[in-house]
Amino acid sequence: MTSIVIQSPSSPSHLFLLFHGVGASPLSMEPLGKLIAEHQPNAAVVSVVAPQASDLGQGLQWFSVRGVTEENRLERVTAALPSFIDCVQSWQTKYQMPFQNTSLIGFSQGAIMSLSTTQLAEPILASRVISLSGRFAALPQIAPPQTQIAFFHGEADEVIHVQYAREAYQALNALGADTSLQTIAQLGHSINQAEAAKLLSLVKNG
Repeated sequence: MTSIVIQSPSSPSHLFLLFHGVGASPLSMEPLGKLIAEHQPNAAVVSVVAPQASDLGQGLQWFSVRGVTEENRLERVTAALPSFIDCVQSWQTKYQMPFQNTSLIGFSQGAIMSLSTTQLAEPILASRVISLSGRFAALPQIAPPQTQIAFFHGEADEVIHVQYAREAYQALNALGADTSLQTIAQLGHSINQAEAAKLLSLVKNG
């Protein structure tokens, strides 16, 4: 399995990197990537493959969730972060795209990794991080100075409860970060048309 390049203009104005959840593959984010490409014809859009086979029996992962706890999650994310950063930077190099014109969009574990770059990564990787059904490994301690963080989360999510997004948004807001939160009624741990429409509106207006 490899990353899926959904749109690759000769001189892109922006780079959208989409990161799937644990046990999934780039195919799971391809429909959303195609929607973004349709609305952003001058942007490069890539659904990125995670590097490890999932130990849940199918799909891929950035880090193992077997036996994961609130105590050890941050350690696992921190260990996985160098390869995630290398991945982002390799796509930026390919398209000669600076962080100011880069957006990271992650679902579930892909969101955890994307969000973590705003706290643990140097240099700055993206001007915008969009979390779909995601959370921080630990509550944020700093307001990233040049990165907007947007949360979209289903109110019926039973895998990563919406409260994690609310708490992260509140913490970032208190720190003075550029952040937003939109919840979607009756949405579980998935992406639906209502959420996609909200995301496209943010991308278009942002």
